[in-house]
Amino acid sequence: MRSNRNRTRYFLALALCLAGAPAAAIVGSIPALAVDNMNSADAPDLTSARTKIKAADYRGALAELKVLSETNQHPDVYTLMGYSLRKIGDYPTSLTFYKKALDFNADHKSAREYLGELYVDMGDLPKAREQLAVLTRLCPQGCEEREDLEKLLATKAAKVN
Repeated sequence: MRSNRNRTRYFLALALCLAGAPAAAIVGSIPALAVDNMNSADAPDLTSARTKIKAADYRGALAELKVLSETNQHPDVYTLMGYSLRKIGDYPTSLTFYKKALDFNADHKSAREYLGELYVDMGDLPKAREQLAVLTRLCPQGCEEREDLEKLLATKAAKVN
């Protein structure tokens, strides 16, 4: 996870608060983060689920996300569900939720990254590379999702060779 960047953003927001900055300046400076850097303005509050995920309480996160998904059809919710399911080893259901997230937003970078990671976990490197190709198109100048999947694929390729 990108904790250093998030920590920097947190302290920036705290400094703005202490300096008496208007709320709009503070809110506008920090994206709404899902697991890593998903930032959808219309996403439900995922703070509690993210906290559980960061603490590796994937089943607890899933319980919350399941309730949220009943009233919020949102790609961030489905991506987090896929992520949590992947982390507990339920690859088939994880795949279903990543695809559902991409049905809502085909350019959802975190869903693409995590779907690629799922394919790596499943040993399907060609499909993981397909997700990397999509991220390369979405992020021609590079982005964290692309870089993370590139590193994972490089590590996996090094272990195979």
